[in-house]
Amino acid sequence: MKITHRLIGLVSVALVVGGVPVLAVAQATPQIDQREAKQSARINQGAATGKLSNQEEARLRAGQAKVEGMETAAKADGHVTKSERAAIKSEQNHQSRRIAKQKHDHNNR
Repeated sequence: MKITHRLIGLVSVALVVGGVPVLAVAQATPQIDQREAKQSARINQGAATGKLSNQEEARLRAGQAKVEGMETAAKADGHVTKSERAAIKSEQNHQSRRIAKQKHDHNNR
């Protein structure tokens, strides 16, 4: 009986210790992801209605890729810090302003 409890305890510890890095790498950033999706939808809408030229769309998509790269880099160590979140939010604000400006500059395809 003691061996069984000891074995269960060791297996439990191994699962907890082994599972920590997996949980840390998979840290969720739902607000960042949701905002990326909304901004991408705004770009898609602008391209579909002709409010964005092909070059404007390409530049805006490159800006979105930059935000995604920042998020990936922040997640690399398994923890997104407060300062990393602030930097990503700042870049998302910048991209949002760029999207609005390009959609309303009266350049059509």
